[in-house]
Amino acid sequence: MSTVSPAPAGGPPPAEQHDPTASAVSLEARDGRQTGLKAIFGGGEAASLRVLIVLALIWIVFTIANDRFLTAGNLTNLTLQVAATGTISVGVVLVLLLGEIDLSVGAVSGVAGSVVGVLSVQHDWNGWLAIIAALLVGASIGLLQGSIVTWLGIPSFVITLAGLLTWQGVQLKVLGEQGTINISDPIITNLANTFLAESVSWIVALAAIGLLVGGTLVGRRRRAAADLELEPFIRLVVRLASISVAILVAVYVVNQDRGVPVSLCILIGLVIIIDAVVTRTRYGRHVLAAGGNEEATRRAGIPTKRVKTIVFVLASTLAAAGGVLAASRLLAVNQSSGTGDVLLLAIAGPVIAGVSLFGGRGSVWAALLGALVIGSISNGMDLLAFESSVKFIVTGAVLAGAVILDALARKRRLSQGRS
Repeated sequence: MSTVSPAPAGGPPPAEQHDPTASAVSLEARDGRQTGLKAIFGGGEAASLRVLIVLALIWIVFTIANDRFLTAGNLTNLTLQVAATGTISVGVVLVLLLGEIDLSVGAVSGVAGSVVGVLSVQHDWNGWLAIIAALLVGASIGLLQGSIVTWLGIPSFVITLAGLLTWQGVQLKVLGEQGTINISDPIITNLANTFLAESVSWIVALAAIGLLVGGTLVGRRRRAAADLELEPFIRLVVRLASISVAILVAVYVVNQDRGVPVSLCILIGLVIIIDAVVTRTRYGRHVLAAGGNEEATRRAGIPTKRVKTIVFVLASTLAAAGGVLAASRLLAVNQSSGTGDVLLLAIAGPVIAGVSLFGGRGSVWAALLGALVIGSISNGMDLLAFESSVKFIVTGAVLAGAVILDALARKRRLSQGRS
């Protein structure tokens, strides 16, 4: 990644006429980085294509092993499982784009779920107020951890590992001796147990296809105006047609059961919003620049400490949102909420979908695609009644393979003079 020239020792940072990020973000990022759904299915991201092939193979294998895998009921359950983990993964993507890590997101989701349950059931709070309180708790945790990481210069691995242990203790304290709280407030439970009507599902699907096609064509026109390389038109048509058919088939299938879950719509909405922040705003460019080369970004006059702190706040808030969705789906919270494989799945998904552990590379949409891949593996193994030990081994092996591919890709970029 090309970066700004270092400022002379003791001298001021190089002047910028407009946005200082322009000199900190690489030419490759400006020239070839794709946004939105195109970042997942576009021809320029070989990693995403590999993930789609792997996803197809996973579905074929589990369908052969168990004919219930691709049934409407199981696919609906899969989307419900993906919603909570995927929401946590959205925040993980932001942290990974910085080249940092947050090992506390699972514990934070458990704390948030516990706060919702305690306030709603034991203190008779309105459901929305309980949810807002849980999100504020998550944001406060992110602010605390992010401030320690950025202002004291302590590695995020150490601080968030300490946070993992600390927040698990806080969760036990919040739940008290009872240990398990059953949630009945419809405001909370409806988040993950409400489904769109069939007609609404089709309207949403057609609107998504329209936005996809329109956004892709606008992006292609902008690239043409900037005299950048364009994807072959035939390939573009085939890609858009394939995605459109996949969306329509998916909606048709889940409509044979309960319909499209509202929780999945919440996840997709969060992905769209955060992706727009990363790809369309100055702050998003600052995040990518800091992840690519933090020192060069700082010398360009960008407040990297503030940028990083906000990312940790967003990550913990989204982890809290995932905890709320998980509590809504299970209709309860207990001492195991946010523990087990929650952290592993939340981090594994984005990495498997191509978000670099070295920072500065990846798409927010990887949270959705990665959650679908890792959720399919988990769901398929559940259908086959695999033991927990096997599930952990398989998921860990898949994560290790994704990290190895990421490292090899980075080594190849460095050998070609790119970072």
